[in-house]
Amino acid sequence: MTPTLAEIATAAGVSIATVSRVISGNGHPVKDETRERILSLAASMGYEPNLIARGLRKQQTCMIGVIVDRISSPFAAATVQGLQDSLKLEGYSTSMVNANREADTVFEAIKDFNRRRVDGIILLNSWLHPYNDMVLSALERKPFVLINRIIEEVRYKCVAPGDQLGAQMAITHLANLGHRRIGYINGVADWLEAQNRLAGYKNVVSERRLDDDPALVQQGDWGVESGYEATRALLELDSPPTAIFASNDLMALGVIYAVQDAGLQVPEDMAVVGYDDRDFAHWVRPSLTTICMPSYEMGQAATTLLLNQIAENSDPIDATHIPGQLIVRQSCGALMAG
Repeated sequence: MTPTLAEIATAAGVSIATVSRVISGNGHPVKDETRERILSLAASMGYEPNLIARGLRKQQTCMIGVIVDRISSPFAAATVQGLQDSLKLEGYSTSMVNANREADTVFEAIKDFNRRRVDGIILLNSWLHPYNDMVLSALERKPFVLINRIIEEVRYKCVAPGDQLGAQMAITHLANLGHRRIGYINGVADWLEAQNRLAGYKNVVSERRLDDDPALVQQGDWGVESGYEATRALLELDSPPTAIFASNDLMALGVIYAVQDAGLQVPEDMAVVGYDDRDFAHWVRPSLTTICMPSYEMGQAATTLLLNQIAENSDPIDATHIPGQLIVRQSCGALMAG
């Protein structure tokens, strides 16, 4: 049986009015700590708000449209889980479309969501770079948020990983292990993620006065083979690096294979760090040190950003960047050193 507001109020040690304000989102603001306690108790007690009545009061459907570029992406599931968990606590449901990287599907989904009067739209990993103007025009009727994609005109409606900070963490970690000559394998050059990770690499190289050799920066395409070929080029330098940071885990896997095929060992002869923390990073040998993509947290942040728009609260002035976390495993040599 669904608990009453009075029962939640008793459990939380607050008034029924306070619980009502938190659940409905109306009235005077409630302290964050109190609000989180009430929402957590409501969820654990199985509270289900009357969405029909709430929708009639607010002239809302309590439905959020979600468009995912490719649901099979290793990052999509965790991000969607973060979205759905956060939206459920706020009394919202989701309607989801897998666009499978088809532009027509994206635009049809947006039109369909507009017809169905969803309260807002979230686009996850939107790859439609050449269609930015069309996307913005289609979305302009609804509050919306872009996840893992930044369009300059609406930066304040975008949630992205802290790619520059993540790269800085990776290079700083290698520098702290004593490496002065660190190779870097970048992703597709016109992707914002690649540009930000390259900027993070260059920042630490400059700040720590590491070897600033243009030959240490190689171009990849996010795939294993490109990581392999870029590593071969780095190993052929007159002065090869002692560590390599690849801007995603697939390329880092190529790094490990190329080093091993050259008769060398990871991490004894070459320290390796990746980015993303894909499932295989734990199982490859040596296990891969990497920067964990904050997928679930981006889903949570996107929910907050969208619901603030729906409530007509003030928008931030810049994109929301969610920092990742350095996951230290065998491939960087830190565990051996420690």
